[in-house]
Amino acid sequence: MIIMALDHVRDLMHVNANQSPTDLATTTPLLFFTRWITYLCAPIFVFLAGLSAYIYLKNRGDISQTRRFLLTRGLWLILLEFGLVNFGLFFDAGFHTLIFEVIAAIGFGFIILSLLLKSSSKTIGFIGLIIIFCHNLFPLIPFGEGSMAKTIIQPLFSLNVFAITPERIFIMAYPPVPWLGIMMVGFAAGKLFELPDDRRKAKFLQIGYGALLLFAILRFINIYGDSLPWSSQTDALYSFLSFMNVTKYPPSLLFCSITLGVMFLILAWAEHTKGKWMDIVVVYGRVPLFYFLLHFYIIHLTLLAMMFLQGFTWAQLDFASGGFGRPRGIESGVSLWAIYVIWVALVLVLYKPCLWFSKYKAEHQQWWLKYS
Repeated sequence: MIIMALDHVRDLMHVNANQSPTDLATTTPLLFFTRWITYLCAPIFVFLAGLSAYIYLKNRGDISQTRRFLLTRGLWLILLEFGLVNFGLFFDAGFHTLIFEVIAAIGFGFIILSLLLKSSSKTIGFIGLIIIFCHNLFPLIPFGEGSMAKTIIQPLFSLNVFAITPERIFIMAYPPVPWLGIMMVGFAAGKLFELPDDRRKAKFLQIGYGALLLFAILRFINIYGDSLPWSSQTDALYSFLSFMNVTKYPPSLLFCSITLGVMFLILAWAEHTKGKWMDIVVVYGRVPLFYFLLHFYIIHLTLLAMMFLQGFTWAQLDFASGGFGRPRGIESGVSLWAIYVIWVALVLVLYKPCLWFSKYKAEHQQWWLKYS
C-alpha cells in the first residue's frame, strides 16, 4: 500500500507525467525504478485477495455463504471502481474516461472464484497456473479481423480502448483473465499457510527463488514469456533496464514470475519480523480499501493546490481529457525529488486516519464493514 502511493503521486504530479518511465529512449534509471518498484503492488494485491478468499472459506466452512460474500463483494468492488475510484483518479464529474483497473479486476476475480468454490484448491490453482503460463499465447490465435469472437474475447486478455460515445471512452487497463489467474493461484496457496512455521518459510523461499530463476532463464532466452524482448543498449546499465522491462498490461508470465517471486521472499522474511516499524506498516495493511480510496482524493487535492501555486486558473484546468485536470499543452508538475517528498508526506498524513478506521472496524460490527 505504501509503495503503491509513490506510483500514483508520480503519475498525477510528475513534470513528465506523459512520458513513459519505462521508455528507455527517454527515461532515467531513477525514474525507471520509481515505476518498476511499484510493479510489485498489483499482483501482490490480487494474489492476497485470492488468499483472503481461501481464508474466509476455511473460517466459515460454508461454500454457499462464501459464494454469496465473494459475489456481492465482487460486484461492490466493480461499482466502486467506476464510481469513487474513477472520480478520485480523474476528478471528472462527466466521467468522460472510464477505466477498468485493479479494484475492478479483483471484483471480477471474486465473482468468477465464487462460481468455482466446489472445485478443489489444487484444481483452482492448476487452472490459475495455466492462465499465467499460457495467456501470452492469446495474440497467436487467428481470430478474423473484426470478428465477433475477437471483439468479445480480446478485451478479456489484452489492454483495449473503446469509444462509448464521441466524448467518452472505456479503457480496459487490467484485462481480467490474466489477473484472475493470479487470484486463483493465491487461493490455492492458502494451503501453504496451514503448514508448520519452518516448513512454510522453507516453502516460501523455495517458490520465491524458483520463480526468480524461471524469470532469469526465460528472460535470457528471450523467446517466450513477454511481448517486449530485451536487447543490448548503449551501456550495461541500460541493458539491465531493458532486461527488467517486463509487461504489466496485461501481466506477462515474466512479470508474474519476478513480482510474485519477490513476494514469496518477502513473506518468508516478514512473517516473524517484529518491531516498531512493522507495527506502523501493519496499520496501512489492515484497511487497504479505505487507504486506497482516501489516498487518491488527497493526491488529487494536492495536485489542484500545486496547479494554483504554479499560476494556473480554474478555467485552464482540463478534467474531461483524462489528464487529471492538468492543462493540456502547458508544462506543469514537479520534479522527481519533489514526488518523493510528497509521497512520504502523503503516507504520514494517512497514518492516523488508517489507525482510526482499523480500530473502528475492530470495535464495530456493521454489515458494510466486511466489504471495506
